[in-house]
Amino acid sequence: MRHGETAWSAEGRHTGWTDLPLTGNGRRQAAVLGKALAGTKFAAVRCSPLLRAKETCEIAGFGSVAVADEGLREWNYGVYEGRTSQEIQAEIPGWSVWKDTIVGGESVEQVGARADGAIARALASAEEPTSQNRDVGHPTNDVVRVALFAHAHILRILAARWIGLGPRDGSLFVLGTGSVSVLGWEKESRVVQRWNRGFEE
Repeated sequence: MRHGETAWSAEGRHTGWTDLPLTGNGRRQAAVLGKALAGTKFAAVRCSPLLRAKETCEIAGFGSVAVADEGLREWNYGVYEGRTSQEIQAEIPGWSVWKDTIVGGESVEQVGARADGAIARALASAEEPTSQNRDVGHPTNDVVRVALFAHAHILRILAARWIGLGPRDGSLFVLGTGSVSVLGWEKESRVVQRWNRGFEE
């Protein structure tokens, strides 16, 4: 789940580690997300430690069971934090977060390594003998689910890594605020089952 709208996401500004709250619309998105997820059982819920993800998780109804995961923190954009791509490209024609050096921040490979760690921890959570999943076998059984509440770029990179692509291939996935995506298996192959689903009241 990507968090709900913030003031910067609404303006297209790179929002990495700046700890912004949700807007009123973002809180509404989180509430609608909670309605859509009502009744869904999760073996574990993991959440970025940043406020916008935590607020979304709490409003959606999962705050009391969520575990903070530093690996789900958004990309550190360094000197580009708070700026739009258009503003940056006025100074650096053709600039892209996906292909250029992030001065003072994280490389896409570093974010990819964090995503790999978050995937490993999510899989381990799915295999822990909790009351919800102790009678379920290997994660190929769709009954076992782990919820991740995080941010656009880290989740795009996580999706790419899930299906064996490089972290830069996260550029191929678009992700709106307040959306749900599902990663899973087809037989033994990792797949994207559903992507960027939004919800209306």
